[in-house]
Amino acid sequence: MPVRPLRLFALCLGACLTTAALAAGPTLVLRGDVVTTRGMMEEVAKAWAKGGHGKIDVQPFNTASGLEAVAHGTADIAGSARPGDGSAAEAGLTFTPVAWDALVLITHPSNHVGSLSLKQVHDIYYGKITNWSEVGGPNEPIDVYAVASPGDGVEYSLRKLLFGRGNQPVAAPRLYVNTAKLEEAVTLDPKALGVTTLSRVAANGKVKMIRIDGTAPSAATVASGSYKLYTPLYLVTNPSSPHGAQAQAFVDFVASDKATAALRSHNAVPFAAGTALASADSSRRAQILAEVGAHAAPEPTPSTPIAAPGATYASRAAIAPTSERTAEARRALEERRAKAAELAAAKASLKGVSGEAVTVDAAAARGHDFAKVTASASVKATAKHARTYKVAKGDTLFSIARSHAIDVADLRAWNHLKGDAVKPGQVLRLAER
Repeated sequence: MPVRPLRLFALCLGACLTTAALAAGPTLVLRGDVVTTRGMMEEVAKAWAKGGHGKIDVQPFNTASGLEAVAHGTADIAGSARPGDGSAAEAGLTFTPVAWDALVLITHPSNHVGSLSLKQVHDIYYGKITNWSEVGGPNEPIDVYAVASPGDGVEYSLRKLLFGRGNQPVAAPRLYVNTAKLEEAVTLDPKALGVTTLSRVAANGKVKMIRIDGTAPSAATVASGSYKLYTPLYLVTNPSSPHGAQAQAFVDFVASDKATAALRSHNAVPFAAGTALASADSSRRAQILAEVGAHAAPEPTPSTPIAAPGATYASRAAIAPTSERTAEARRALEERRAKAAELAAAKASLKGVSGEAVTVDAAAARGHDFAKVTASASVKATAKHARTYKVAKGDTLFSIARSHAIDVADLRAWNHLKGDAVKPGQVLRLAER
């Protein structure tokens, strides 16, 4: 055999052996909220693979999906921006803090409100402050955005700091499947307000980060403790899973120099570098609660999800305890329930109707098809012509739904909308076909 082919063969053999070494360990699945999984953990996973430990299959979605997957053995590691909630479902899981991140309130860049006090943030989420003019902005309603999952790490952690309990109901009419979708929505709405983390939006010029009591969120202000809204990020494992030992080895690897460099590149503070933050955590939480006029409270399991997909604005506003809209919202909710009962009774006598619906618990697996109902052709043929509305300048999906006394979720479903964005001149259907 000629010398040149022999050299090529040797090179190929060396490459194959290197590839085999990189894949020496098992492939681990890491699923969870986009804060801990997308970006920083993707880089840590690459460093892990380059070290010959094996591959990490990173699956960003949300906190609840990650914790459930680890508990049921369909994932090996979960990313979470909150600690365990003490529930039976999470009792066997190990929550290991790996970094500190800032909880950041974001709005549209055109909104000239640049700073909010802790008290103002508390009152906005509580339903006391509802207009930007009340905090030095334009005379426009505050469109509060939130993540739909009741166990979302970012939402849970913010509510824990502001209200003393992570499952505090808030007046947030616009819901998204995770913080990534929430951030996308904020870029389209000058009146929007939502929460995400510094690691997610530090380099995102399409959103504006709001200072808290005049202090801007940054890795430096988190490390010093001067920015008060910070939270630990966790990796969660299940010691009883088949890959439990390897999963814990990856968690331990996050404390290595290569991994902490990846964390810092995303404006997160490695957990070990924030020992002062850990020791001051209790006093910080007490200080925040005193400033906003709240106190820590037990966290009973709510009878309904904190922010269930498909819930009406009225149902969420009604549970904000001090909201000025509470009484009106409850009356509207009762009226809607009465009308729904009448409609259900009328439809009960119809024949030839076929359809399907899913529960809130199954909604995550169905995505935008949640609560979609289909009727047979014979029923559709007898339906009345639907009303329509032409979108005017300044309209939002929420304002259109409110002015026509319909739910945003219904309006979105009837028009096959994937989000809340609408354009002037767009014709929307205001009833089922």
